[in-house]
Amino acid sequence: MSEKNTALRMENVTMQFGGVVAVNNLSLEVGEGEIVAIIGPNGAGKTTAFNCITGIYQPTNGLVEYYGQPIVRGYPQGKMRKLYAGENAGLYTDQRPLNPTPDKVTRLGIARTFQNIRLWKSMTVFENVLTAKHMRANINVFSATLRLDHGEERRMREETQALLEEQDLLRYKDDLAVSLPYGLQRRLEIARALATQPQLLLLDEPAAGMNPQETQELGEFIVRIREKYNLTIFMIEHHMDLVMQFSDRIYVIDFGKLISSGTPAQVQADPRVVEAYLGVTEE
Repeated sequence: MSEKNTALRMENVTMQFGGVVAVNNLSLEVGEGEIVAIIGPNGAGKTTAFNCITGIYQPTNGLVEYYGQPIVRGYPQGKMRKLYAGENAGLYTDQRPLNPTPDKVTRLGIARTFQNIRLWKSMTVFENVLTAKHMRANINVFSATLRLDHGEERRMREETQALLEEQDLLRYKDDLAVSLPYGLQRRLEIARALATQPQLLLLDEPAAGMNPQETQELGEFIVRIREKYNLTIFMIEHHMDLVMQFSDRIYVIDFGKLISSGTPAQVQADPRVVEAYLGVTEE
């Protein structure tokens, strides 16, 4: 990681719900410009880790940094001080907790998609992307109220049109987003995330429900947008062909805890990974 800037760093992140530790003392780094995957069996804590990065959850303990700046920080408080079953309970108690809302995290330059597609159901394809564009609009309350900033609105509409054309979605621009086939809804969700002009893009199971050809095309698409938009990409994925072919590095978690990391070849050869996915064969 020394040859790259570190775009994202998680340090000792623990997320505990009551007595259940969903993420357990997780530390990892994602270098600028990398495609990094986080994998693990169902229920391993992968989406919970994404939720801790993006402000949906306040981690029970730990730190998240974005380009070296702390953006999320927590430590066990209230009843959790007694219930806490994780590690490093006192590590951050002398520092102010940081708990940004998801919209503030987006404005920092972090966008995400979701395991369960979350498009705005009552909006068209065009409106879904245009609404996301407003996250970066140079419009204040005064100009918006008086409708003075026609130029800014026109620019956003032109950029939305161009983005849809690039994603081969322009023909559907006036259709309700939820009327699209599943694979196109996935692509629209990525287009909407790109509309916020992120530097770091988090993809939660982007190939879910896709066949092998669609999965291959998605992997090639992810590489293209990484290059075109100078993105860093951190993704959760169960399709191992996608992960092994297109990831620079992989982290593997099981029961919320990091068990392996490295290049695709290193991770694939790690017996701990085989055990986590396949179980231990009894002799």
